[in-house]
Amino acid sequence: MTVWSAAAGVMSAVLLAVPAVPAVAAEGAPEPFVIEDERITESSGLAASVRHPGVYWTHNDSGYGPYLYAVDGATGRTVATLTLQGAEMRDVEAIHFGPDGALYVGDIGDNFDGAWDEVWIYRVPEPAVLADATVVPDVYRVRYDDGPRDAESLMVHPETGRVYIASKKRKEPGALYAGPETLSTTEVNTFERVADIDLWMTDGAFSPDGTRLVLRGYFTAHMYRWTDEGLGERVQRQLLVPVQPQGESVTFTPDGRYLMYGSEGEGSEVVPVELKGDLLPESLHPVDGAEDGGDTDGADTDGAEAPPGAGSDPEAGPEETSGESETFPRLVVVFALGTVLVVALRRLLFSRSRSR
Repeated sequence: MTVWSAAAGVMSAVLLAVPAVPAVAAEGAPEPFVIEDERITESSGLAASVRHPGVYWTHNDSGYGPYLYAVDGATGRTVATLTLQGAEMRDVEAIHFGPDGALYVGDIGDNFDGAWDEVWIYRVPEPAVLADATVVPDVYRVRYDDGPRDAESLMVHPETGRVYIASKKRKEPGALYAGPETLSTTEVNTFERVADIDLWMTDGAFSPDGTRLVLRGYFTAHMYRWTDEGLGERVQRQLLVPVQPQGESVTFTPDGRYLMYGSEGEGSEVVPVELKGDLLPESLHPVDGAEDGGDTDGADTDGAEAPPGAGSDPEAGPEETSGESETFPRLVVVFALGTVLVVALRRLLFSRSRSR
């Protein structure tokens, strides 16, 4: 039995053990969709287009070429492929729109956790017409003020245009890093550590109005308020995350009312989660201060419609419980262990292949 066979067996057993939780879709809610393109097997980032409603930009992880894919959320089919001329695309982990309407692509992964002194960010304008094209991106060289590290989350504030990177939690807590006010294409851009975040972060996104920042891991996610001073307090209302084979990406819908969660894997599914209450961006809060879509039956819910297989946050306190049965969170933990095993095996095999 190969390593992958063993991992697949573990994952299959875990998936069979986790019961599905029916989703209650709100009227007008975006539908889940499956990425149909056979070339996209490791979708590692996700960005919802404003210019082309219903279209989501994504990309593969390392080793698949300098390509960005525009996927139609109605059909799951790729409607445009951009080739980034001259881009190395060593370990691409994130994609986010800036206020200039351009796509910022984070070649910021480091499977050796600090082996590379520099990483890169690529910037390309989103095309007005969705068609296959070759483009020359702006290239920004990036270093961290406290040394190299692994990262998978890149966010661009929709008002200031400032770029942020969140590193993964490994031997030390993950952290949020702020780039210079304006990125330079000629000088190295030093990103400064501005906050520690105790989460194994795989992606992040700003809300369209810039008042919320979501950071996700493989099976949990945190929502933060964003102020003029930067990262604010964490919203204590629990944020559910769908159970996925390897949860890697998240983006807000253009109206700010939903999060779309993506995963790696062939034929991976993108799943919507509706936001309510304090999880909603400030611009969507009712003028009278009442909660949008408040809780029912007096329950302290998560402020989101539960997607299929959604689980509770293992880091949440007593006031953040989701109202699910006691057995379901345990099964989510089992799934999490299986996910960690598969991810670890994948990273191990990748490291071995790169060292040859």
